[in-house]
Amino acid sequence: MLYLITNRKLAYHKDFYKIIEDAINGGISAIILREKDLLYDELLIMAKKIKGIIGHRSVKLIVNSNLEVAKGVEAYGFHVSFEKFIEMKFSFKGIIGVSVHSLNEAMEAEKQGANYLLVGHIFETDCKKGLPPRGIELIKDIRKNVSIPIIALGGITTLNVLKVIESGAHGVAVMSTIMKEKDPFVVTKQYIDKLKRGSVNY
Repeated sequence: MLYLITNRKLAYHKDFYKIIEDAINGGISAIILREKDLLYDELLIMAKKIKGIIGHRSVKLIVNSNLEVAKGVEAYGFHVSFEKFIEMKFSFKGIIGVSVHSLNEAMEAEKQGANYLLVGHIFETDCKKGLPPRGIELIKDIRKNVSIPIIALGGITTLNVLKVIESGAHGVAVMSTIMKEKDPFVVTKQYIDKLKRGSVNY
């Protein structure tokens, strides 16, 4: 599984929606709409437009942080931080994903009803400058102790993605390597080709 996490600020002069369409055509499994600075109305418009681009294809739309938008657009999923997940006890008809950064968080998130885990950051990444990566050992530890899907993120490239899958992740999530890419379709296909070699999900 390959998840695209959006960040329109990384698109620079490129068309944000064209990047998403290219990534869909390249084979992504899901889009996590993560534009946390947008208010409800703006984010809802964006979510509806992305849902329209997806159309009848099997790509899943997951809305990050904004539960009302997730409900309003009838998103496949809702994604939230571990802290908010534990604190708020969200009610949502679709799947709920939780960001975790340790084995304890992963186990507690599963216990409290999370449907999948977003685990990171695995390798060094510009998105988390100055913060040491947690490494693939974290994936291995979580895999031994939880049964829900693990989606790894953070510095995952086409060169190291197989190492991540071999460590026990069910899939990976990427942001900058697709959002900033000159040709999002091509780089997405490169990820998919690698994932097909190492994952039973393909």
